[in-house]
Formats: sequence, C-alpha cells, structure tokens
Amino acid sequence: MPRDEHPISRKDISPNALKVLYRLHNAGFDAYLVGGCVRDLLLGLQPKDFDVTTNATPEEVKKLFRNCRLIGRRFRLAHILFGREIIEVATFRGHHNEDDESHAKIAQQDEHGQLVRDNVYGSIEEDAERRDFTVNALYYNIADFCIYDFANGVADIEAGVLKLIGDPEIRYREDPVRMLRAVRFATKLNMALADDVRLPIKSLAGLLKNIPPARLFDEFLKLFMAGRAQANFDMMCEFQLFQQLFPILKSYLDTADAPPVKMLRKAFADTDKRVINEQRVTPAYLVAVLLWWPLQARREQLQNEGGLPPMDAINIGSADVVHRQSQTMAIPKRFSLTARDIWQMQLRLQNTRGARAKKALEQSKFRAGYDFLMLRQACSAPMPGEDLPALAKFWTNAQNDPNLVQNNAQPKGKKRPTRRRRGGRSRGRQNTERAPKND
Repeated sequence: MPRDEHPISRKDISPNALKVLYRLHNAGFDAYLVGGCVRDLLLGLQPKDFDVTTNATPEEVKKLFRNCRLIGRRFRLAHILFGREIIEVATFRGHHNEDDESHAKIAQQDEHGQLVRDNVYGSIEEDAERRDFTVNALYYNIADFCIYDFANGVADIEAGVLKLIGDPEIRYREDPVRMLRAVRFATKLNMALADDVRLPIKSLAGLLKNIPPARLFDEFLKLFMAGRAQANFDMMCEFQLFQQLFPILKSYLDTADAPPVKMLRKAFADTDKRVINEQRVTPAYLVAVLLWWPLQARREQLQNEGGLPPMDAINIGSADVVHRQSQTMAIPKRFSLTARDIWQMQLRLQNTRGARAKKALEQSKFRAGYDFLMLRQACSAPMPGEDLPALAKFWTNAQNDPNLVQNNAQPKGKKRPTRRRRGGRSRGRQNTERAPKND
C-alpha cells in the first residue's frame, strides 16, 4: 500500500521509534514498524508501544545503539532504552528446517509442540508467515513509507474477523499464550473470532500450565489493566482460560449469579471505568479481589481448627493463598504486600470507636481498604458478624467529617478496664533496692 493509500504519518509515530528506524536504515539494514502499532494506526488508535523488525541480528543492533540491551532466551530481542520508553527490535524470523541438524541449538520444541527456543532468522516473507494473527502481519517501511500486507490483514480488519496464520491448533501448541492474545485482540478491536480460531481453545486451554508464571502475570496486566477487563473475563470464562490462570478460583465460578462472580465482574467494570477516565489503577487491588474468597475459606479454617485470632488468621491465610496462586501466575511482592494491607484493613474498619478508628482513617491504605469495603457491600460479601451497610455508611461519612470518629470515641466517665501485669506490678518502674537503715 503506497503512502497515498493509507493514513499512517510519521507525526503519529514515536520520535524514538523513528530514530531506531532511521539509524538501522542508514546503516544499510531493512527497518520496519511491525504488528500491533501498524494495526492500531490503521484503525485510528494510539499505539502504546512501537515494535521494529529488521534483517540485522541482535548483536548487530547492539553495535549501533549504546542504549541497547539484549534479552530473551526463547526469542532473542534487542531493547533500545529511551528513558521509560523501550523500542523492541526483533530480527526477521525464519522457518524451522527439521532436516538441518545445525538448527537444534537455536530452535527446539518440547513434547507438547511448544517452542522453547526459537532463534532461526530468515526473510521478511518468512517473518510474516511466523506472525500469529493476520492483522499483526503488517509492516510499515521507513524507506518508502509503504505498508506491506502479507496475510490480507487489512481485509480482515475491514471485515472485523480475527484470523490466525496457519493451522490454529499447531500455532496454539507452539505458544499457548496466543489463546489469551486471541481474547485480548477480539475485545480490544471489537472483532469476532473466526471459527477455526475459536473452536480449539477450550480443549487446549490446559496448555497454559506450561507457561512460566512470570509471563502469565505480564499477560494478566494486558488483559485486565487496559480498559477491557470485564469483557476479557467473560470471554476467558467461556473458553475456560480464566480457570487456568486462577485454578484457586475454579470452585467459585460455577454459577454466574454467585457472589464471587458478581464481585469479580464489578471489580473489573470499576477498573475499566478508571482506565477510561485516566484514573490511577493498581494490580494490587485486583489481586485483593481475586483472592478474597479463597482467603476467607482459609481464614475460617485457621480460626475453627487452630483457634487463631482474626488478624493472625488473615495474615497466615494471606501468605498461604498468595503462595498457592504464585505457582500458576507470579504475583510480584510489591503487589501482594499491598493486597495484604487491603485485607487487614477490612478488620481494622470494623472498629468505629476510639483511637483505633482514628488511626485507621489516617492509614495510607485507608482509601484502598475503603473501596474494597464498598465493593463487598455492593456485592453482599460480609465477614461473619459484620454489618456491612452500617460500616459503609459510617466510613463514607467519616471521610467528609473526620470529627465523627472523634465524637464516636469512648464516652466520658467510663474508664476502659486496664490489664494488670503478671505478679500484680503496676505500669510504673519500681525501685527494688531496699532503703538503708538509720544507724
């Protein structure tokens, strides 16, 4: 597609991406924008990142850029760092030649057909055939400003149908994360999945167990922190993909009207609204919501069997459920610790009297804990003996009138009972030396 037949302009491309493209081009290499950024520009969307592909090897790219680092074992990539922005540069991928023994060191599949090493380089035509979806096999050439469409991706965009390049089952087995990408692209681009793309997903969903937990967390962020969380949740449950990411929640997803499902859908809907309104969102809040019901089951078990106090049961139970979930999808500590603070706040917010209530209002995690309390109140998810409507009303009013907490303190004239220390000693420090006798 020549320049006068498509809407992509260099003014819509990141200046840093243009620097990378031009430096590669001026060094004698081919240089293209590729994939999602080209697709989004054609759709009139603003890409979140810009990926570059070239016939230069990662080592050759590194020689051209001092701000470059090479990453990846399965896919060798070059990351060009410009402050917070990273331009990812990939070398054209080639086809595997099973008869060539030299490829054994650079390309390897496991017993499920998943690629565990894939550093075979080739031409741009081969690279296009190695792409997953037709709408991602689009290339913008910095040399002539043309778009190269190798798989009729433009036609599929116009038809609103998401198609895979090659046999869908083989492509899913090569990289099971493509099933998650299919869901994400379908909801993001408002496209329907082609029949051959949709049908194998449910039977192959279990292959996600072979994906490293850290990579699944990256996919979790793309699925649930980009404004399409509720739609992605519904579609993932339909294809039994969500249960693979969160096996700890399988028993809670059987009934669509169950409180856990209502709570999850509302949390995802609230997150979508905040993303659309450009408000701050954090994965820690969603982690707190996702693991709340398994935590309550574990907390009750610890209290009933071990006789633990509620806060101790919350602390031990939270460590248990986070550890179990991290076996499937890794949760970075900075998010799991914040989730634990939100859970602890649910107990602290039960106390509406005295200094403890005032201290809870001053906590840095109060707002997150309050939002979580309001979510539970909206979804009828109280803890044993908890009056959620009354608590929600009190803490809503307390934020508008902080004196409400002070006025709700212990009435004057009634002293709180004090504990006596063992041995009957008072709290004051006593002199144990005997007074000298007068001679």
